[in-house]
Amino acid sequence: MHVRWCRVGRDTQAITIALIALTGCGTVRSESPPSVDAGAIDRLFGEYARPDVPGAAIVVVDHGRVAFMRGYGLADLETKTRVTERTSFRLASLTKPFTAMAIMQLVGDGRLRLDDRVRDILPDVPAYGRQIRIRHLLSHTSGLRAYQDFVPESSTRHVKDRDVLALLRRTDALMFPPGSAFRYGDSGYALLALVVEEVSGQSFGRFLNDRIFAPAGMSSTLVWEPGGRAVPERALGYAPIRNGFGLADHSNTSTVLGDGGVYSSVRDLVAWDRALDAHALVTAPLQQLAWTPAELNDGTKTRYGFGWFIDRDRGGSVVFHRGETSGFSNFIVKYPERRLTVIVLTNRRGGAPGDLAAAVAALPSFRAAVR
Repeated sequence: MHVRWCRVGRDTQAITIALIALTGCGTVRSESPPSVDAGAIDRLFGEYARPDVPGAAIVVVDHGRVAFMRGYGLADLETKTRVTERTSFRLASLTKPFTAMAIMQLVGDGRLRLDDRVRDILPDVPAYGRQIRIRHLLSHTSGLRAYQDFVPESSTRHVKDRDVLALLRRTDALMFPPGSAFRYGDSGYALLALVVEEVSGQSFGRFLNDRIFAPAGMSSTLVWEPGGRAVPERALGYAPIRNGFGLADHSNTSTVLGDGGVYSSVRDLVAWDRALDAHALVTAPLQQLAWTPAELNDGTKTRYGFGWFIDRDRGGSVVFHRGETSGFSNFIVKYPERRLTVIVLTNRRGGAPGDLAAAVAALPSFRAAVR
């Protein structure tokens, strides 16, 4: 495998989701079929399986069926709570596919267009961003600078999506003209969350719950905000220190939601994966657009669509995303032609969840091309 990891109408959707439920596709079973080499996966996760360290959870979905799902290590070092398939992790940038899905749903509803100017929806966008379109935010081709660059290191105040607009006014120029280059970052997805709120009239968290989480059957997934609904079976985040691991659960930018505010479990992400494959949340053409490399103004193709990195290996196309924040490191990779998905969530900074996911996908149990 040579993947290079780098930084419809609503009625139709409702019918599709109902059919998924009736056919039993929403049922998650963690039993490993005899063909799966569970021991090989356990060995790959040996560093996470020790009894005194932050852990990991993995799920492998093969042709719509849970082929392997297991937790390793601890969700909370103090209470010795173990990681299970129900443990909720902060997804960090694995949130971006959800934010992109919300935008695509509004496009599918006819309430938004990909070529709408962002400043026409959010008048507080700085004047230098007047030519930025929705598609530029989705594909990281807007030229916006990273809002984190304008947050003082000494600041302890929680930054929210709305604050990103004020932070972006601390500069007077884009990095490059919209659509002329690709630069991965978080600012665009914070603005997309505000677009969702402005166009839908709902909070970002409520929209994701009503249009994505609840319809897909993701009962424990939520957009976390201080003072809001508690995260069920929540893992705490940790970072390596000299003698083990120290708590590193949040930073002052953890309250920016559009780029990283979702908490979920591998169990719930099975439902998300199935909804994607069944086109239960947006039409197949819109979903395919999200998995198509964006083109720059000169026709050059990037390696990012709408909320997903895109590549190819010998088995066909590969779509993936990483998620890294103060105390969590995660990865999702999908092989559409192979109908294989591997998701790895960890509650520690660093590690190599992408390498682990790739190693699992390369095991003989899952290595075959389209069957």
